[in-house]
Amino acid sequence: MMSQAFYTGLSGLRSNAQAIDVVTDNLSNVSTVGYRGYTTEFSSMYQKAINTDASITSVANGIGVGSEVGGVVMDQAQGVFQLTDSATDLAILGDGWFGVEGNGQTMYTRDGSFTFDENRDLVTQDGFFVLGTMGNNIANNVLTEPLSEIALANVSEQEKLSFPTELYFPPIASTEVTFLGNLSLTEEQIKQDTAALADIAANALDPNHKITLPRAALSVSSTVINADGVKNNLRLEFSKVDPQVAPGSQWNVKATVQSRDGAEVFSTENGLVTFEELGALTSNSLNTIDNQGSPVAINMGVGFDGIISIDTDSTLSSSSDGEEDGTLVGYEIEKNGSVLATFTNGKQSAVGSIGIFHFQNDQGLERVSGSKFSESANSGKAIFFQDENGNNINGTGLVTSKLEGSNVRMEAGLTDLIIYQRAYDSSSKLITTADEMLQKALSMGA
Repeated sequence: MMSQAFYTGLSGLRSNAQAIDVVTDNLSNVSTVGYRGYTTEFSSMYQKAINTDASITSVANGIGVGSEVGGVVMDQAQGVFQLTDSATDLAILGDGWFGVEGNGQTMYTRDGSFTFDENRDLVTQDGFFVLGTMGNNIANNVLTEPLSEIALANVSEQEKLSFPTELYFPPIASTEVTFLGNLSLTEEQIKQDTAALADIAANALDPNHKITLPRAALSVSSTVINADGVKNNLRLEFSKVDPQVAPGSQWNVKATVQSRDGAEVFSTENGLVTFEELGALTSNSLNTIDNQGSPVAINMGVGFDGIISIDTDSTLSSSSDGEEDGTLVGYEIEKNGSVLATFTNGKQSAVGSIGIFHFQNDQGLERVSGSKFSESANSGKAIFFQDENGNNINGTGLVTSKLEGSNVRMEAGLTDLIIYQRAYDSSSKLITTADEMLQKALSMGA
């Protein structure tokens, strides 16, 4: 039995020494960004059964021969978020890992302290490339297509994320202008306009005569952009046909594309719009106009959906498509991982997406160094979550300008260290006691 005490003490020394190593490693990384601490799990070594009847006695029916480390388990609790002043610092909300590539291998980390290197690659502080999906909508520093979001490619297709310092948003020519509102000139207003025009003609040379301007035509304007990104003005002027043909009403419409200051006219088109008795638009002969080589459709709607003509106040409005050009202001990262480019014209476009990787068994990941891990047979291959349509998604959110600190709690680590040190001392004392008992037994035998 004394030899068994030796083995028990030795196993206690070995297992508690290993536990102390784990705790001290945790405590040394209490300030390491993205660090995941470990806890030690113990198990009893082989037990020898003794001849007892457990049903009639409280004495255990087995005697162990010490303890051993059953496993060193990753603590998956989330660390405290730390506020930073960098928009490229990221923290993961919940489960998941960033993928980084370097030294010929792919690793996974919770450390989101990223930055751009001299080649505009998104990298970790020690130069590992951050993995994700590029939008493939940039060519020669020109945005080829504005995108609202970049779909994640498969895990095996993830690549390093690289974004240019200079990026140009080319102009998008206007293709359609939509007009809404009500056209209304009463007979009395038309008579007043006719009288005002006659008054102007009769007194044009009299500088002291007060001139009343006519209502004349109703007009509405809209900004249109040509293929070169130049903003022009598309103006519609409506004048009531005289005489009117009942039922309904008829209006002449003149469309003009001119410079913003009105100094230069580029094209002019004329047409006719007719309305039925209740005011709904029934026909429009003015459908398109040239904007310095870019055709623009003129959409006045159909029926009551667009321009109408009823006996109430006139109100006209317009809206057009097309975008002016812009240059890059900077990049920002959305909570879904999308990397957005922002331009001086106020527009944004997704140009990439950061991948958040997941594993069947995070405990099976093997620590490479610090806060970096590699997959193993126990962890399984890296995967992406998928939505109900089978599209790859990150499955968790990100926060910018924050980093996840170490999840090691200093007070808990120091408490564990005291416990393991006392257990180690007790195991050492056990060996000393067993040695003294053995020496006494030998001396008695002598």
